[in-house]
Amino acid sequence: MLDQKLIRENPTYVEDNLSPRGKVYKISFIHQLTLQKKEIDIEISSLQSESKKLSKLIGQEISKSQNKDSLELNNLKKKGNEYRIKISEFEEKKRILDQQIHNEIYDLPNLPSKDAPIGKDESDNVQVKTWGDPLKTKNPKSHWEIGENLNLFDTIKSTKISKSRFITLVGDGARLERALINFMLDMHSKNGYLELMPPALVNSESLTGSGQLPKFSNESFKCSNDDLWLSPTAEVPLTAFHRNEIIDSKNLPIKYVAYSPCFRREAGSYGRDTKGLIRLHQFNKVELYWFCDPSKSIEAHKQITSDAESILKKLNLPYRLVDICTGDLGFSSSRTFDLEVWLPSSNCYREISSCSNCLDFQARRSSIRTKIDKKNIYLHTLNGSGLAIGRTMAAILENGQQTDGSVKIPDALVPYFGSNVLKTA
Repeated sequence: MLDQKLIRENPTYVEDNLSPRGKVYKISFIHQLTLQKKEIDIEISSLQSESKKLSKLIGQEISKSQNKDSLELNNLKKKGNEYRIKISEFEEKKRILDQQIHNEIYDLPNLPSKDAPIGKDESDNVQVKTWGDPLKTKNPKSHWEIGENLNLFDTIKSTKISKSRFITLVGDGARLERALINFMLDMHSKNGYLELMPPALVNSESLTGSGQLPKFSNESFKCSNDDLWLSPTAEVPLTAFHRNEIIDSKNLPIKYVAYSPCFRREAGSYGRDTKGLIRLHQFNKVELYWFCDPSKSIEAHKQITSDAESILKKLNLPYRLVDICTGDLGFSSSRTFDLEVWLPSSNCYREISSCSNCLDFQARRSSIRTKIDKKNIYLHTLNGSGLAIGRTMAAILENGQQTDGSVKIPDALVPYFGSNVLKTA
């Protein structure tokens, strides 16, 4: 959430700095609401000051007057009651205005970083570097062909269980998924992350705090009888884990790693990646999350990205690092680095992790603060996939495919999987 004070005092700055996202944001209505709120705050403060003065006069009158029902005392009490009624009326106006302001501001995205590349869509994203040697082979098989040949998953039977875009992992497929989850959790834990396993159901306040609501309600699955949603990413419960807290600055940075199932409608994506493991309604992911000192979030962003990269390097999967342009940034992000893994069958890199610095955007929505120099300030939050499990499996199947139809398992994963090769029985 953007700062109300910034909107009130410098609306032009906010509009100008949102415009690189590729859309015109007119905030004059929100600006007027914030001005009205400021006037009400001043009025309430003035009335409260006068009410305190009057309370002192009443106390003095009571102590010096023998008549507890004197005309002067009754007049003072009457005036005091009038002040209380006026304060109550203005506080109700402020409550309604606060809700209006929040409803409007909740729809505004984060301000892009000055360091993010300017651009309109993903075609303007900037490649920063590549790592590894992309597998270039004649007629490489897709991961879903390999998976079907090795009986690693079943999509047909999954439609009987639920509907399309769900998958059932079978035998070695399930074992490989489990191995990847354990491998990633262990690697990140060794790098100083504290493991959490959060609930898969989250309430509306949690989704609002991380930025998924109200704007993206159509992309999540909701339980109709409860104020609960299937979590679209562990970023949501990890943000909410410290909601409405003041975290001791001595404990910063706080670094969490969490495995979770994720659920997304993938609204607007139908017709894309309908086969295999790339775009499913349910998928597994290991998430990295930081709460940090605002002065250190730029360096933290580099580190969380490096931590996600380390998994790809350990698994010897070729990838590239991409700096996301302003027009392609996520709603809550100020700056994002994407990691894209090489998929031979597509002859291109595909996203496997987005590492984002959200600055104080989520912390402000979730009221997560710390005390620095005796002043409460909002923390900065960062998140990144470390990694998406299904896409990692797809990359292993495609990059490890052998001419005899088997798949070589990366050396680092062998102790977790129990074998160095995937092959038919």
